[in-house]
Amino acid sequence: MIRQTGYLSRSEIMEESLRNFGAVIVCDSLERCVELANEVAPEHLEVCTADPRALLPGIRNAGAVFLGSYAPEPLGDYLAGPDHVLPTSGTARFFSPLSVDSFLKTMSVLEFDRASLEPIHREVITFAEAEHLTAHANSIRVRFEE
Repeated sequence: MIRQTGYLSRSEIMEESLRNFGAVIVCDSLERCVELANEVAPEHLEVCTADPRALLPGIRNAGAVFLGSYAPEPLGDYLAGPDHVLPTSGTARFFSPLSVDSFLKTMSVLEFDRASLEPIHREVITFAEAEHLTAHANSIRVRFEE
């Protein structure tokens, strides 16, 4: 640890962090590494393998992925990265990095006519009743009463 941190300005903080929270996990395959990365959902994930792009399709949960030995995390922080606001503490499982989409307001728009709703109306009623939302179910049912 001293070899890597001894000459750095914040070495005491880094060494304490590594002592208290550091871990080395050895996997038996690259596939298991990808599974573990998806479980941990890191803010930053560096993939330093002979063919890092080959693993990318399997990676679903990371804030930012850095491919190859010449794409270190600070490159994304300071120069090449699209964003520096990333999901932390495993939240990459369900959040994405901040982007222009984060500042856009969107809405859903649905349009059905009777012919479109009729073949599926019973399924909608079934779902509503399964959730005990009888008014939702009834709002569909009354449209098809004789």
